[in-house]
Amino acid sequence: MDWIANAFDAAQLALYENLVQPIVFNLGFGNLLEDAFDATRWLLLGFIQVAVLLLGIRLLEKRWPVEPVTDRAAVRTDVVYTLIHRLGLVRLAMFFSIEPAWDAVAGQLRLAGLPTWQLDALWPGVTDIGWVSLLMYLVVFDFVGYWLHRAQHQFDWWWALHSLHHSQRQMTMWSDNRSHLLDDVIVATVFALLARLIGVEPGQFVAITVITQLHESLQHANARISFGRVGERLLISPRFHRLHHGIGIGHESQGRGTLGGHNFGILLPVWDMLFRTADFSPRFDATGVRDQLPEEGGRDYGRGFWRQQWLGLTRLAASLRGQA
Repeated sequence: MDWIANAFDAAQLALYENLVQPIVFNLGFGNLLEDAFDATRWLLLGFIQVAVLLLGIRLLEKRWPVEPVTDRAAVRTDVVYTLIHRLGLVRLAMFFSIEPAWDAVAGQLRLAGLPTWQLDALWPGVTDIGWVSLLMYLVVFDFVGYWLHRAQHQFDWWWALHSLHHSQRQMTMWSDNRSHLLDDVIVATVFALLARLIGVEPGQFVAITVITQLHESLQHANARISFGRVGERLLISPRFHRLHHGIGIGHESQGRGTLGGHNFGILLPVWDMLFRTADFSPRFDATGVRDQLPEEGGRDYGRGFWRQQWLGLTRLAASLRGQA
């Protein structure tokens, strides 16, 4: 596997020297070259992820589609979301806006004598083995992700933002990143703080992010794929997650007009099973939000990126005012 790591390092260096470094210099940020080199890793991994989508998951969509794609414009908007997220633009914005604040907080906590909890030090000789600690961190992140996802469906103000993710009627592998930027910043901030709290190394944080993102892209694929009776209880499948996007299933617990839903897991269905939110029905339902249906009021969630972002803010403002 060393040759893969060496090839990746060489590609990162080449991309940095030929593209990123000149841009950073021209923008007058020469003092951020080290950070720019780290950001190049995210950029390269983003290119690799997009290649996996196009060369791998796309083949599954063509081979076993759930439904024909008729709204190409909606899918193209989802492609924009994917490129924004996978190529590191959201993380870049967080680096300049939120990261400095958390660095200052972490520094003050260390000065106060509060140590970082190293989760991989629980069992020396075992939990500090690379692949063991990675699996352990994946489970912790997945558990927190489950509860964050439930919260997105539980509070009116958060659902006002998160409902954008559910408004795609033509769900495809590109739909995972279709979400409001404010929603993304909230979730990304929680995970960044969690990584600091339990002592996740930067390289492992990258691995956790890439593994999770690629699997979530598969979950959203327009592919009639199930992992079987046993497999679906070990790893979330496209069928399991599509139910989460099903109208009246994934975002409602007690019927029309309620919040909640089913199948909130990110990677593992075990949390849905433990906390009674799992639905293993062998179905591939239509996706969307109930209130966007013509017979339910035809709420407009927007067509293009900026329109969707603006409407998300208007829904948030309305929810904070106590309006539906």
